[in-house]
Amino acid sequence: SLGEHVEPVAQALRSGDLDEARRRVGYLVSRQTAELDSTEVARAATESVLENGSDAVFAALFWFVVAGAPGVVLYRLSNTLDAMWGYRNERFERFGWAAAKIDDVLNYIPARLVALTYALLGNTRLALRCWRSQAPGWDSPNAGPVMAAGAGALGVELGGAAIYHGELHQRPQLGEGVPADAQSIDRGWQLVQRGVWLWLLVLCAGAELYA
Repeated sequence: SLGEHVEPVAQALRSGDLDEARRRVGYLVSRQTAELDSTEVARAATESVLENGSDAVFAALFWFVVAGAPGVVLYRLSNTLDAMWGYRNERFERFGWAAAKIDDVLNYIPARLVALTYALLGNTRLALRCWRSQAPGWDSPNAGPVMAAGAGALGVELGGAAIYHGELHQRPQLGEGVPADAQSIDRGWQLVQRGVWLWLLVLCAGAELYA
């Protein structure tokens, strides 16, 4: 499903259809997309691939290994509630605080394993440096390591200013290298796919050892 959502964004950018790219990336992110330029669209989509790969795929695998199907259900429930209520606004402040904190706790270890995975499968030295220097400045304790390491692994610049719910947020820069483009989206998706195969290989090897 993640691939089905990000690939049309990259295709629209490659064909020069910025309006379609903006519309498609709007399905993936909560920031306002109507006025994004092509670099900003690619940046948003690449960030979404890296973060949602961690939240929706890798962390679910982690909790399946730790606690089986109940662990996956508990994790996905907390993650979904965080997405629905975790934003700091007056209506959802009390619900959102609890949902966000529970999700932060459940995602703490998986997020760092994902950051390490991204680093191992990309530009390792740059990814580790970006993780160490840039992640502490990000507002999310788990998204920071994941996206900083992912951006470094890809050698691409992410982060920067974005508008959420009508307010401009000056976010720190993540990664280092070239500006984001359609290729960055493709490479981010490939990084997630390679990471999944690596995790499955490790899990199968571990299961064989303990069989």
